[in-house]
Amino acid sequence: MDDEPVHEFSRKLRWEERTDIPLAIASLVFLGAYAVHVLAHALPGAVHVTLLSLAYTCWALFALDYAVRWRLSGQGPRFVRRHLLDTAVVLLPLLRPVRIVHTYETVERRHGHRRLSLHARVMAYTSLSAGLLGFAGALSVYHQERGAPHATIRTFGDAVWWTCSTLTTVGYGDVAPVTFWGRLIAVGLMLCGVALLGAVTGSFSSLLLQRFARGEDGPGLPEDGEGPPGT
Repeated sequence: MDDEPVHEFSRKLRWEERTDIPLAIASLVFLGAYAVHVLAHALPGAVHVTLLSLAYTCWALFALDYAVRWRLSGQGPRFVRRHLLDTAVVLLPLLRPVRIVHTYETVERRHGHRRLSLHARVMAYTSLSAGLLGFAGALSVYHQERGAPHATIRTFGDAVWWTCSTLTTVGYGDVAPVTFWGRLIAVGLMLCGVALLGAVTGSFSSLLLQRFARGEDGPGLPEDGEGPPGT
């Protein structure tokens, strides 16, 4: 925002407030349409064409939103560098549901208060992001691997098991992707898993330090989202 004119920023903010919830719905529609297309093999071909058309329409809406916010930001090429997640969403629309966390933040801002403390929000947002990323990752790797020669991920259950072990950085190695795109998805999930675990660990450590500090120093300041002591 430092290099962004105030009027341009306000226009972009108004655009985001008006489109955040509709685009969140579109992201769920995209994920649902893609999931049915990948998992429901017995559906007629016309249904699969309709599902793909619906998914591509949602993808076009994501790209349009990105282009409008880029134009309203007035940042030029710097917008891409400063909005890496949004850029990744345009290239990989299965990541779009993760931005539902941002939608929840927008709804809370409209109501003018926070229902959860800071640490509770970090835990909740991380859990939601991990669930959405895991489901999207399992779908995409299953889509790429199920028909590949010598593949070990043959069922959606295999894909879910592999995704859980990858996101948690356990990596049993009993199943693994063999295709180029499957391995590329694996790299992305590994990075996301490290980031999510880091967020949870950091938040939990901070919560413990606050608890210990208050136990040693007596009642302190209330946490974000909590009332004053004794209320």
